[in-house]
Amino acid sequence: MIGLNFAIITGASKGLGASIAERMIMEKVGIISVSRTENKGLKELAAENQVFYQHFSCNLSLPEEIEMTFKKVLTTLESYDSKVVYVINNAGVIDPISTAGNLDHQALIQNVHINLIAPIMISNILLNNIKSKMKIVNVSSGAAENPYQGWSAYCSTKAGLNMFTKTAAAEQETIGSSHKIIAFSPGIMDTDMQGTIRSSSKEAFNDLEKFKEYKEKGLLRPAKVVASALVDLLMREPIESGKVYHVNELINNKY
Repeated sequence: MIGLNFAIITGASKGLGASIAERMIMEKVGIISVSRTENKGLKELAAENQVFYQHFSCNLSLPEEIEMTFKKVLTTLESYDSKVVYVINNAGVIDPISTAGNLDHQALIQNVHINLIAPIMISNILLNNIKSKMKIVNVSSGAAENPYQGWSAYCSTKAGLNMFTKTAAAEQETIGSSHKIIAFSPGIMDTDMQGTIRSSSKEAFNDLEKFKEYKEKGLLRPAKVVASALVDLLMREPIESGKVYHVNELINNKY
């Protein structure tokens, strides 16, 4: 298979990651899934549409696993003359939900590893090794720009990811690279992460009632809608490297 496009997606087993993978499959983009568990439905969908699919099991909180896994990913990509490689650093965790002074340190370390260190490591490995044009997307959050009491770890790691995106994009532009790196803020979606948020306590998360209302009033967007907005951006519009794109802007501009 020559001239394939590929999408490397972390956290593709569920939620936004799975929806992005599904849409990419329909666009005939080969899928490389990286997560702890595999979504068998994606494998079946890819087979039905005769699209390349491979899953790599990886605990993204462990740097050594990231390095080993992405050596295998690179070996896979070397077998194909890929035109464009989309990289979606989507995997993320919200825990620990608690105020500073009451944070569980193990959960804190895992949060930093998954939300910040993993996407930086993955981007670093791929930028050093892939010659095909890449479009790297770091999934961010409105919490990167606004403080939420009880989310100090999540807000901080997402803010850090935004700054890595801007810095790496500037570096690539300086050397005349064709690679593009953006951040994408997906807004509030109806995913498992929202369930985790709603199951926290008022003491741990000050805005608990507001987030419960989002669900009760049907204000959570389906992940498929958000995924389509992102894929449309990547495939049909020129992207501005280093920019933090917000889903509300993409959907409002389209409709």
